[in-house]
Amino acid sequence: MLKSLGSMAEGLRLERMRASRLWAGNGFRNLAPIRPGLRDPAAKFPTLADFLCGGTRRVPTGPLPAVDPREGWRKPAGSGLRATWLGHSTVLLEIDGVRLLTDPVWGARASPSQLAGPRRFQPVPVALKALPPIDAVLVSHDHYDHLCHPTVRALAKTAVPFVASLGVGAHLQGWGVAPERIVELDWWESHRLPGTEVEVTAAPSQHFSGRGMKDRNATLWSSLVIRSPRHRVFFSGDTGLTDQYAEIRRRLGPFDLVMLEVGAFHPAWGDIHLGPANALEALRLLGGGAFLPVHWGTFSLAMHAWDEPAETLLALAPRQGVQLVMPQLGQPVEPAQVDQVVPWWRAVDHGEAAPAVPMTWPKAAAWPLD
Repeated sequence: MLKSLGSMAEGLRLERMRASRLWAGNGFRNLAPIRPGLRDPAAKFPTLADFLCGGTRRVPTGPLPAVDPREGWRKPAGSGLRATWLGHSTVLLEIDGVRLLTDPVWGARASPSQLAGPRRFQPVPVALKALPPIDAVLVSHDHYDHLCHPTVRALAKTAVPFVASLGVGAHLQGWGVAPERIVELDWWESHRLPGTEVEVTAAPSQHFSGRGMKDRNATLWSSLVIRSPRHRVFFSGDTGLTDQYAEIRRRLGPFDLVMLEVGAFHPAWGDIHLGPANALEALRLLGGGAFLPVHWGTFSLAMHAWDEPAETLLALAPRQGVQLVMPQLGQPVEPAQVDQVVPWWRAVDHGEAAPAVPMTWPKAAAWPLD
């Protein structure tokens, strides 16, 4: 069996999983009902041929603009909160002096094999070994574009701890991460990072899991909330749109920074992926906050154009008073200091970026839930 497929839980780990209210007898389940209208009834689920040959402009014609973030990381964040998008759902988050790495993927492909499967558009703008000291790695779920075997194998050789959704620790431990460095969370469970005032909480999401043919939903999927005395950050992982976002806001918000997935969407996937329009609705339910889109611009995992999520957001967000935070790959940004978006991605296929788009938005407390 390919080592990259991961390991199945057993023993005390499996007992704890089976004790979860989300356990459905042979795997985990979603709790939220599907909101009406999320899935286009006229849309057919894509076939393998669609994945292989469907759509246009699924890959950029050249390298995306990228920044080496190391110089920026040498200076502390003046506001105490800074994010560096490194591609797809990988973000280095700095929150009051604590560094966290979300869903780290440095592998060349989102696949069990590094010889076949969706290939990343270009390398991560900084080598894994060149990262500053990381206080914890956060893993939302076990899909290949979020949990990368070669990346975890490299991180296993360090002392960095992992905080992951329930059951994902079986993969981590199988790839060499010491069990005492693994914390697994069920929904609404929290973990205080030792020696810090930063707390990580697993929250609901609407998705699924699995790395092989026989492990569908064998591990849990979660969104993650990171809180310090001064800041609160929401990270969606992968999810569809549900009313649970309002509950997350009530229990864990409001948020200074919201990171929501916007790419790899399809009209038939409205219950398990957001896409840009539903991401804006999720942001409203969460109560607003600076919005850093993730899960785009790195792999071709759907039939839409590679830059469609960014273009749709740029068209819709200003009308809704949303503060978009859309830095270049590797560009460290403090959400409190962002007041415009430069469409840097247009330089790839169109030759040059368009003028900056000013961002104006209401305070988070002014965002209505209904």
